[in-house]
Amino acid sequence: MIRQLTHPRDQIMKTMDRIYRYRMTTTSGGNISILDDSGDVWISPARVDKGNLTRNDIVCVKPDGSVEGPHPPSSEFPFHKAIYDARPDLRSIVHAHPVALVAFSICGKTPDTRLFHQAHSVCGKTGFALYGLPGSEQLGNNIAESFAAACDSVILENHGVVVGGESLPHAFERFEAFEFAARTIIKGRQLGAVRYLSDDQLSEAHGRSVALESVVPNAATAEEMELRRQLCEFIRRGCRQRLLISTEGSFSARLGDDSFVITPTQRDRERLSVDDLVLVQNGQREAGRKASRAVLAHRAIYQKHPHVQAVAFAHPVNATAFSVTNSVFDARTIPESYVFLRDVERVPYGVQYRNDGSIADSVSAVSPAAILENDGVLVTGSSVLDTFDRLEVLESTAEAVINARAVGDVSVMSEGVINELRDAFGLN
Repeated sequence: MIRQLTHPRDQIMKTMDRIYRYRMTTTSGGNISILDDSGDVWISPARVDKGNLTRNDIVCVKPDGSVEGPHPPSSEFPFHKAIYDARPDLRSIVHAHPVALVAFSICGKTPDTRLFHQAHSVCGKTGFALYGLPGSEQLGNNIAESFAAACDSVILENHGVVVGGESLPHAFERFEAFEFAARTIIKGRQLGAVRYLSDDQLSEAHGRSVALESVVPNAATAEEMELRRQLCEFIRRGCRQRLLISTEGSFSARLGDDSFVITPTQRDRERLSVDDLVLVQNGQREAGRKASRAVLAHRAIYQKHPHVQAVAFAHPVNATAFSVTNSVFDARTIPESYVFLRDVERVPYGVQYRNDGSIADSVSAVSPAAILENDGVLVTGSSVLDTFDRLEVLESTAEAVINARAVGDVSVMSEGVINELRDAFGLN
């Protein structure tokens, strides 16, 4: 078990800032708590601006019910306590009102997390709690009943969502993955019927593993240091722009012929530092670090395509909506989209999990990006910046196409216009 060395006040403050910054709650909405080993519950306060929360605003509720802090605890403290009483294994709770999950709550439905293998794994068992007056004992009983039935992520009727975790980072991951699934379903339904994964497909993803031998590398060169810095910068930006999520996706940059730096597995993407990234050389990983499970897919792409200098597997919600439906993504919408993306391939589910290198056939110099069925997108480029730029263009194009369907029929550029672009930008 990893020792938690960050004070509960700071954990709650930083996580609430992230939730608010991601626009997954409002100034007055939502609350977070941590149950520590002494039985104290640390919780966000009532009626304090979530956008300007400080560590000193966080309230401590003692086992005897006494309160330490400058504010009263959240009015929804009773249901936090009810959940902890029902589930001794949980040590943190996140409650908020992200619009996608609220949409499900006011329709009396729960998102199906079988949309993605990672969401299904991270969110745990999902549930639905009947309406109760906010702050009431009845609401606490309704929610605790769902958690007592082994649910980990619960939709609250006409209210929002509550998730629990073994720690606050764990609870946040569940919260984010649940919200991501909900947003993708909503976007996907604007394109067509949404496709969910079978038990066999879920097992294919969950059961995969990568065992690389470890090696102690030589001292890092200035080039490696710079690539690590760039990767961390763009991964952090990608998380804050909602192009990446904390529990899924991988990003790498080529260092040499069979050498690259890649994101680690099971680490929060936004909080990665240069020291967390993993150097992979000649099929061996840097000692003391565990590379992303997509490491063999990255290596296969580098080996087949010498021009590729960076690779990203990501989950921007609008582009991912295409991945969970049969709707075809067409980049022939505006000149920038086609120049950056060309013809985007569609990859059948599971190809990226195989260790035969076949995923490398999905991209090329004339097709640098691909839609991965029920698993987001794959983007390649001539640098970290170029790859990130393509990822942004892919997502903005997907969002524009989805939005356009509410306006009228989508019109793509003619073959004559495409040929003109090819000639002007040397794309032939």
